[in-house]
Amino acid sequence: MDAKGGDLGSAPHGLASDENQPHRGPQDTSSISANSLGLSVSNSEDVDDDADSAIGDIYRPDSTSSMTSSVYKSVEEFGRTWHRYKQGKYFMPNDEIEQTRLDIQHAVSMKLFGKLYFAPLENPKRVLDLGTGTGIWATEFASMHPGAEVIGTDLSPIQPNYVPPNCTFEVDDIEDDWSFTDPFDYVHLRYMCASIRDAPRLIRTIYENLTPGGYLEFQDYAGQVTSIDGTADDSALVRWHGLLIDAVRKMGPDACQAPNYKRWMQEAGFVDVWEQRYAVPNNTWAKGRDKKELGMMQVANISGGLSGMTTKLFVTQLGMEVGEIDKLVENVKKDMLDKSIHSYWPAIVVLGRKPL
Repeated sequence: MDAKGGDLGSAPHGLASDENQPHRGPQDTSSISANSLGLSVSNSEDVDDDADSAIGDIYRPDSTSSMTSSVYKSVEEFGRTWHRYKQGKYFMPNDEIEQTRLDIQHAVSMKLFGKLYFAPLENPKRVLDLGTGTGIWATEFASMHPGAEVIGTDLSPIQPNYVPPNCTFEVDDIEDDWSFTDPFDYVHLRYMCASIRDAPRLIRTIYENLTPGGYLEFQDYAGQVTSIDGTADDSALVRWHGLLIDAVRKMGPDACQAPNYKRWMQEAGFVDVWEQRYAVPNNTWAKGRDKKELGMMQVANISGGLSGMTTKLFVTQLGMEVGEIDKLVENVKKDMLDKSIHSYWPAIVVLGRKPL
């Protein structure tokens, strides 16, 4: 199996706990211990000054075509642009700032999981990437599997023009009735929990559009940002994320629904449903160079999207004033860089197979 592809025979990247690390009582809304997620606080002598100084200048996407392409069919609000198709359904902008963040988020995923996907695929013929964003996952998958037809769908037409010949993109709402004429061998969704209003229905739709033996895979955040030792409890970061969850819920989706994916997939008929938990630390507080690098990347990912994911959403859904929101955003950025706050984002991968 390709190093960037699925291999269920090995432990997922970043989960193995260090037996030499002291146990710490977790404060974790997902009820998964920080120790089991491989997180511990770095000792002072373990601090990497070079890593600290690199925050904010940590990643340059290999492909820039999606970020330099014009953003069209969009509307402008609060100084940002947003999708026009199904206007208002998704709370994040779609401009170049957000496209850059999406590609950084892809790098975070690759660092966290160590691979592009987990499904044990053999010669897939048709693959569907739902909520494809800039299309970076779909184009990489298409390059790895030139014999597969790869389709990416999104509300925003922000994908690059120059892609592998076996990769195409469509503007579509994944929760509408599907009109695909042929089934898929593999369907992939990443970081879609805050977008999906009726996940059980969507999972049933995916099941109906899979070939026998086909796979569905979710990669997502799995609940509210937390800390391994309570140091984030009174932080602006936790307050902000709680408000964001409430605001998104007012729009329809549940941003904390990912831990239910496994049950919903089983109820839809999927078998061999497999779930694994992860943790994405903020900044460089966590022990180990890989964790520090991951934390740096996550700071760039979240900080780069804070204004876009907060201002319009909090004004329209929570009735907050822009000045109040701006102050909150600045305090969140400070908290994300504060190494005395041992915060992390719970993440999850869920994979299941349609019976033969």
